[in-house]
Amino acid sequence: MKRLLALFCLLLSQLLPMAARAELPDPARFSVAMELGNISQARTWLDGGLDPNFEGAQIGTGLMIAAWEGNVPLMELFIDRGADLHRTNRHGETALMLAAWKGRRAAMQWLLERGAQVNRANRAEREWTALHYAVFAGHAELTDRLLEAGADVNARSTNGSTVVMMAAREGHEAIARRLMAAGANPTMKNDSADDAVAWAMRQGHYRIAQTFTNAENFAALARAAVTRPQAKPLRSLPAPDRVEEHLRMARLAEAIGQRGAALAAYRQALTELKTQATPPKVGAGKTASGEKTSGKTPSALVIRAKRGQPEQQSAALSYSGGDEAGIDQLLEQARAAEAAGRRTEALQLFRRASERIKAGQQ
Repeated sequence: MKRLLALFCLLLSQLLPMAARAELPDPARFSVAMELGNISQARTWLDGGLDPNFEGAQIGTGLMIAAWEGNVPLMELFIDRGADLHRTNRHGETALMLAAWKGRRAAMQWLLERGAQVNRANRAEREWTALHYAVFAGHAELTDRLLEAGADVNARSTNGSTVVMMAAREGHEAIARRLMAAGANPTMKNDSADDAVAWAMRQGHYRIAQTFTNAENFAALARAAVTRPQAKPLRSLPAPDRVEEHLRMARLAEAIGQRGAALAAYRQALTELKTQATPPKVGAGKTASGEKTSGKTPSALVIRAKRGQPEQQSAALSYSGGDEAGIDQLLEQARAAEAAGRRTEALQLFRRASERIKAGQQ
């Protein structure tokens, strides 16, 4: 009898971990739980054998998601269980970069205090850094903190773009001056032979361009800018970032059954897409860039963007008609269904409209 009991206990001890591992999450479920900050669920999965560097469907590992959300207790849990502080996701981003991008000051400080590297291990390699991300997003305080921690002010991205080029492109004058004071070189060129002056002039940030060059060179550049066709301003990143945030919150709210909150988030995302400023007009029927206008009301801001690749971004307004008319019809149906109390139908229609708009961004 004792031998049978001992055998039973042995089998049970082997089966229980297997059962726990069988309930480990898939990447999508893991992402939702971590973005919601479900620390108890994370602890249960880790106790059941989950790899502390397991990657979710979006963002990356549990540590990366926690950094993205600014959830320091969740970060502590994953580090305590052996998460790799320097690991990169499929986009080549570290937890520190994600915290810098989202402006999570406390999370970034926590990572730095635990040895997160502000520069890539091999500085000769061209890769995006946390400083690129903080500057591009306009986080002045985080920029200062990274510089204090030894961030390379002249680090180059994968296409050779420098940190100060990020400030020039986005019009962050105070940050640009701070970078210059820290030793940024505005004459360094990327693979397209552009430098910080070119990016500032192209976006119409002339005060920033003046800080990069002498009066004579600036005057020559200004004359050239007046005589050549003006490019559209490309400040596309803030818009898709807000849209993505609203859509993410909609998915999360829907996943936990909060349909009212999901509907509100979908509405916010679509409003963000549809209420961007119309192109400024120069004379009748032309935009500031000299393009003919249709006279129709913009129905969506179509953004082509990749996080971490700002030089490849573009933005344009699309107008009513064609597929946009179909989107407007979906939105009208969604609002009508919501007003009638048919929330499930409204959610489906809002989701279809958002997916159709986002499909035009790929």
